[in-house]
Amino acid sequence: MKEVLPTFNSAVSIDCVLFGFDEGELKILLIERNEEPFKDWWALPGNLVKPDESVDQSASRILHELTGLSNIYMEQYYTFGEVNRHPQGRVITVAYYALLRLSNEKSLKPLTSFAKKAQWINVQQLPPLAFDHLNIFDKGLEKIKRRIKYLPIAFELLPEKFTLTQVQHVYEVILGKKLDKRNFRKKILSFGVLKELDEKQKGVSFRAATLYKFDRRKYAKLYGKEFSF
Repeated sequence: MKEVLPTFNSAVSIDCVLFGFDEGELKILLIERNEEPFKDWWALPGNLVKPDESVDQSASRILHELTGLSNIYMEQYYTFGEVNRHPQGRVITVAYYALLRLSNEKSLKPLTSFAKKAQWINVQQLPPLAFDHLNIFDKGLEKIKRRIKYLPIAFELLPEKFTLTQVQHVYEVILGKKLDKRNFRKKILSFGVLKELDEKQKGVSFRAATLYKFDRRKYAKLYGKEFSF
């Protein structure tokens, strides 16, 4: 007799913690849900994985649907599989964190019907979140706190051209502590991956600082993937 295989009654979803850095604040992108469950609640960008796509493809698709953006730096960091985390049934979610420069992306219009709007919100002022999304956010924040110490992810949050003060502010906000200015600059410049430009800040009332760029090719050649900050 042919063996009857069991059927499965569960779903896989993607939830994304999309970080941005703006005016000295670390922010994440939240959507206001337009359908039940948790209608009118704020939530992380996410949706179900389609049968014909990988989880990475699904994460890229979902972020594009909710932001209109492509080629965003992202990394998978945790899987949430608690039995009762979704009121409609068993849903296992794969979480990603993503990093985005906010210079031209402050106003984003979701391209999907289940989100009323998308808004950047300071991580220190988060509203109540749907499902277990606060837990997902907390683990995402802890992940980038660890990663920023040995991967150059800070530069994904900065403009293409930036000052050393801006770099230090990103590290301080993410790590949640003040860093000694002299020691920080000495350390960050010692890696040899910042290219000093023959340009200064523009439109500032104080003394304009020198601008730098992150040299990705030099970083890849010198370090490959990691360095110790």
